[in-house]
Amino acid sequence: MVTIFPRMVEAVLAEGVVSRGIASGALDVEVHDLRVHTTDRHRSVDDVPYGGGPGMVMKPEPLVRAVEAIRERRGTPDAVILLSPQGKPFTQDEAERLSGLAHLVLLCGRYEGMDERVGSLVGAEELSLGDFVVSGGELPALIVMDAVARLVPGVVGDEQSVAEDSFSSGLLDYPHYTRPAEFAGLKVPDVLLSGHHAVVRRWRRKEALARTLDRRPDLIERAVLDDEDRALLDEIKKERQP
Repeated sequence: MVTIFPRMVEAVLAEGVVSRGIASGALDVEVHDLRVHTTDRHRSVDDVPYGGGPGMVMKPEPLVRAVEAIRERRGTPDAVILLSPQGKPFTQDEAERLSGLAHLVLLCGRYEGMDERVGSLVGAEELSLGDFVVSGGELPALIVMDAVARLVPGVVGDEQSVAEDSFSSGLLDYPHYTRPAEFAGLKVPDVLLSGHHAVVRRWRRKEALARTLDRRPDLIERAVLDDEDRALLDEIKKERQP
């Protein structure tokens, strides 16, 4: 990851899934200080925009030098990712694609953005976490790193848990419950206490379909559904008829 705030990133990497992946050897993560690749005494990474306007723009030279230095030391990356509101949406499918690559470089922008020439010069693809703006690319990059890392074998201990995450099957996740069986007057659904695994599995799938239908109907349209899923959807719709 290339950033002007390496300590901000390193503090987050010291805990959680990525930290465990690094400790186990499943992940190899380096944080690169962009200011190392400047040449002036002020270590400047930004300048005023051509054409006028507010804010500052990140200069192309340090960013290109940083990527070139990574290529020289670590080899050509499989992908250079530029975190940007203009990028294509980052989804679970994108996380799965990136998890299959051996070497990623994440570029963290700041200020009004990066000089437009950076993307073409380093062969970057742009990814966005959504239709909103944050102060810099560090937090989005950390989210991308976490989402990708947990899909790398050996990072998360329970790989079945990863396989059943929200979006992994194209749907939202089903509801989860744990002890106690009743709290503040609310009870765990009886089916989860039944011990009938096939019944529990069917209930969970139906709940996932119902939740997705309510909250993200767009996902239902794109999901790959089998005959049982379609039958469950019909059942849900019939139950809701007045």
